[in-house]
Amino acid sequence: MQKNINDIWLQPNIVEHSERVVKSYATITGCNLFDLGYSREYLSYLLYHAPYVVVSHGIEEDPIFNYANLTAQQLWQLDWEQFTQLPSRATAEPERAEDRQQLLDAATVNGYIDNYEGIRISANQKRFKIQKVLLWNLPNEKNEKIGQAALFRNWTNI
Repeated sequence: MQKNINDIWLQPNIVEHSERVVKSYATITGCNLFDLGYSREYLSYLLYHAPYVVVSHGIEEDPIFNYANLTAQQLWQLDWEQFTQLPSRATAEPERAEDRQQLLDAATVNGYIDNYEGIRISANQKRFKIQKVLLWNLPNEKNEKIGQAALFRNWTNI
C-alpha cells in the first residue's frame, strides 16, 4: 500500500538516511545542499521535496534502491513503494548495463564520480538522458560504505 507522501520523509530511518546523504554530499563536494544547522527532520523534508533528483541504493549483490525523492519518483514514473523495491540496474536499459556498472565500480574505487551522463528509462518506457550526475559512496558512522547516492539536476527526454 502506498504510504502518504507527506509521511515518508518523517520516518525515522528516512530522516537518518537523508541526513547521511546531505552530510556525505557536503564532504564530497565541499558544498552544502542545505544549511546543516537545520533540524534533521527539516533536512529530510528539504531533500525529499528538492527540485532535483536524489536516489540511493544499498550494497546488495544486485543493489535495491532505498531512497528516491519526489523528483526522482516523478521522473521514473514510480511511487515510493515501487521505487524502493526496484534494483537500481532496472533504471537503465539492459544494453547500457555495462556502462552503468563501470560507473558504479569507478565510484566505489574513487569515492565518487562527477559529471556522468547516461540514458535511463522510466517505468512507462520513457527514455531520458541524465547529465552532470554526481555519484558517491554513502558511509556509515564508521566510514564504511553502506551504499551509493546520486544527484543530478539535468535531464532531457529523448
